[in-house]
Amino acid sequence: MSPPLPRDTAQPRPAGRRVAAVRDVLRWCRPAAGGLVVAVLAGVGAAGAAVGLMATSAWLISRAAQHPPVLHLMVAIVAVRAFGIGRGVLRYVERLTGHDAAFRLLGALRVRTYRRLERLAPAGLTGFRRGDLVARLVDDVESVLDLVVRVVLPVAVAAVTALGTVLLVGALLPAAAGALAVALLVAGVGVPLLQSAVTRRADARLAPLRGTLAAGTVELVEGLPDLIAYGATPAALARLAETDRALLTATRRASATTGVSAAVTALCTGLAVLSGLAAGALAVRAGTLPGELLAVVVLTPLALFETVGAVPPAVQRLAAARAALSRLTALSRVADPTPDPVAPRPLPAGGRVPTLRVEGVDAGWPGGPDVLHGVSLTLTPGRRIALVGPSGAGKSTIAALLARWLDPRAGRVTLDGTDLRDLSGDDARRVVGCLDDSAYLFDTTIEANLRVARPDATGEELDAALGAARLLDWTRTLPAGLATPVGEHGLALSGGQRRRLALARLLLAGFPIVVLDEPTEHLDEPTAAALTDDLLAATHGRTVLLITHRPVDPAAVDEVLHLDAGTLTGPPPRPPLRAPAQAATV
Repeated sequence: MSPPLPRDTAQPRPAGRRVAAVRDVLRWCRPAAGGLVVAVLAGVGAAGAAVGLMATSAWLISRAAQHPPVLHLMVAIVAVRAFGIGRGVLRYVERLTGHDAAFRLLGALRVRTYRRLERLAPAGLTGFRRGDLVARLVDDVESVLDLVVRVVLPVAVAAVTALGTVLLVGALLPAAAGALAVALLVAGVGVPLLQSAVTRRADARLAPLRGTLAAGTVELVEGLPDLIAYGATPAALARLAETDRALLTATRRASATTGVSAAVTALCTGLAVLSGLAAGALAVRAGTLPGELLAVVVLTPLALFETVGAVPPAVQRLAAARAALSRLTALSRVADPTPDPVAPRPLPAGGRVPTLRVEGVDAGWPGGPDVLHGVSLTLTPGRRIALVGPSGAGKSTIAALLARWLDPRAGRVTLDGTDLRDLSGDDARRVVGCLDDSAYLFDTTIEANLRVARPDATGEELDAALGAARLLDWTRTLPAGLATPVGEHGLALSGGQRRRLALARLLLAGFPIVVLDEPTEHLDEPTAAALTDDLLAATHGRTVLLITHRPVDPAAVDEVLHLDAGTLTGPPPRPPLRAPAQAATV
C-alpha cells in the first residue's frame, strides 16, 4: 500500500506565519514581475476609467437637466466617450498581459517542478504517492494562474483605485469621503479577514485532499483487475467515496462564506451611497456643494465597489493557492538523496570501459535502516557477474547505488577510482545503464519508445537494437512495423516482448556498463530462461551485473555471487539443469 502523505502538507499555517506566506507568494510571482506591473497599471487604468465614466456621466446628466448651452457640455461628452473606450481597451490590455505573465510563470514553474521530481526520483520520492505527485505537478502548479490572475491583480487594482476614488470624493465632500473610506475598509479589509479566518482550515485541506483523491483514483484504475479478482473493489470505492465526501465538505465550507461576503459588500455599497446622499444633500442645502455634483458624490461609489467586490473572492483563493504552493515548496525542501558536488569531476577520459567498484558499502533507503552491510564488489571491463539472492536481500539497492540513484552511508562506489559522489548524477548514468523489472513503456509506438534512449538514432541503428533483443523478425511481421502502438504500460505486448523492447532501448543507448535488475520478474521459468540467455548474448562485450532471485548457470557468466540479508556470501548452490532455452517461446 502506498505511504501516506507527509503530515505537514495537510496542516494549516499558523497565524504567525502569514507574513512568510505572503513572501512565498511574492517569490513565486517574481519571474512574472514585468508583465504583472503592466497588467496592474492597465487594470488601474481600466478601473479608473470606469469610475471616471460614472462620475462624468453623473455630472453630465445633472448638468444637462439645467439646460445649459450645449457647448458647455462638450468636454463632458468627449470625456464620457474617452472613458468608455479607454475602459474597454485597458481591460483588454490587462487581461492580455496578466494572462500572458501567468501562463509564462505556469510553464516555468511546471518545468521547475518536474526537474525537481527528476532530481529526487526514485529514492527521494518514497514518501509520496504517484497520484499525489501528479496532482502537485498539475493542480497545484495551475493554482499559480489563480494566484496571479485572480489574487494579485484584483487586490492591487482595487487598492490603488480605492485610494484614488476616496481622494476624488474627498476633494468634493470630505464627509462623504470618510463614509466611503469606512465602507471600503469593511468590504475590502474586514470581510476578507473574516472570510479568511473562517475558511482557512478548509482551504488548507483542499489541496492535500485533491492529491489524495487523485492518488486513490490512479490506484483504483491501475489496480482494477486485481481489485476485481480479490473482491476488493467495494472497499476501494468506499475509501475513494470517503475522500470525495471530505473534499466536498471542505469545498462547501470554503464556499459557504462567499454569499455572506457578497451580501456584506452589497450592504457596504448601499450604506456608502446613502451616506453620500445624506451628506451631499446637507452640503447642497448649505450651499457648500453645487447641485450638479451631488450625483457625482452619490453614484461614484457604485463603480468603485464593482472593483472592490473582487477582493473577498481573491483573498479566499489566496488561502487555497497558498496551501497548494506550500505543497510545491515541500518538494523543494525534500533532501536530495544524491546531491551533485559544487564542482563535479569529469568522467575518466580515454574512451575505454571503466572499472566499477563497490567498496565496503553500508546503504539504505531514505528514512529506513541499512539494507546493505559492508558489501564489496568489482566490475572490471567486460566482466559478467550474476548476483543471486532472495527478495528483500538488498539486490535492488545495489542497482540503485551503481546507477547513482542512491548514495552509500558508509564506504564508497568508484568509477576508475573516482567516487561517484564526486561526479554529477547525469555523468554517472551516462556510463551505467539499469534495466529493472518495471522498465516503463510509454503509450506510443515501438519506434518512439526506442528513441527515448537516442532521439537521433538512424533506422539501421534501431533495427540493430531490435535484432540484438530478438524482436526484429517480429516487428517486420506487424502491418504498421515500428509505428505499431504498444498501449498503456505496453499492455498490447506480451511480458517477454515488453522486456525485450526495454532491452533494445537499453542497447540503443550504448551504456558500457549494464545492470540487469530482475529482468525476468513475473515470467514463467522457460520464458525467463530464454530471456536470460538473450540478455547475456545481447550484452556481449559489455560489463554486466545480472541481478536475479532465480538460479543462474555458472557457465553463462564469469562469477556468481550470493546476497543474503544485505551481506555478500559465497556462491550459491549449483542450480539444477534446465531444458534448453530455445524450446521456450516468448
